[in-house]
Amino acid sequence: MKMVSLPSGAKVPALGLGTWRMGENARARKQEVAAVRFALEAGYRLIDTAEMYGEGGAEEVIGAALADAIGNRIVRREELFIVSKVYPHNASRQGVVSACERSLKRLGIEHIDLYLLHWRGQHALSAAVEGFEALRAAGRIRHWGVSNLDAEDMEELWRAKGGSACAANQVYYSASERGVEFDLLPWQRRHRVPLMAYCPIDQGAAAKDRTLGAIGAGRGATAAQVALAWVLRHPDVIAIPKAVREEHLRENLAAAAIELTAEELTEIDRAFPPPNRKRRLAMA
Repeated sequence: MKMVSLPSGAKVPALGLGTWRMGENARARKQEVAAVRFALEAGYRLIDTAEMYGEGGAEEVIGAALADAIGNRIVRREELFIVSKVYPHNASRQGVVSACERSLKRLGIEHIDLYLLHWRGQHALSAAVEGFEALRAAGRIRHWGVSNLDAEDMEELWRAKGGSACAANQVYYSASERGVEFDLLPWQRRHRVPLMAYCPIDQGAAAKDRTLGAIGAGRGATAAQVALAWVLRHPDVIAIPKAVREEHLRENLAAAAIELTAEELTEIDRAFPPPNRKRRLAMA
């Protein structure tokens, strides 16, 4: 598995498992826990979640899967990189700390490896930074970052005291949503802040794309795998596609080994042209 370096020098897998929409239906809980547990057994080591997902339900799903996998020696906690996010309305200095403690309890772990501000809200970015730094000093998180922040927001964050300690920015990025390439991704590269791509398969739409499908057919891969490989071509981008079915979990993991040719990348550029102007940050 390709690894991506955080500003601290820590290495994290370029491909992880997203859990958006998990934890919302009690009837699906058993299947979701089994999916996360299977992912861990298959080799996934980065799991992304948020207190928003199922109002904590996704964190509980992950917590159950972690307890099973660690208890049965499928994986060790130190091998894992767990990401969660705080609601904007909880992003005051003390609110960040309290929300993190609730997330830790649901996850059943002692620390979160990367804790993100889910998006901007009523509280100043500086307040969230203060809360993050307090959690880091207490050993409750290892790194902190943000999500859904555009280039101007990142500039503001950098001006806040301690803001340059941001370890990542998680945003919507896929072949059909390339707006971040105009200014945000270059800004993050200049400041050595990795980008975490959510919805890298465009919420499943990429699986039906003809261009991606044709490229995949020529190399025995699916359109979704090509879409994921396209995002993972960057050395400083982490992709976190959501999957529940074992088939899709295996396919996504295999996509990390696909290296697209220059000709294939040109074909994708023709189908999905890179941005030539500033675009509003995509969100889902």
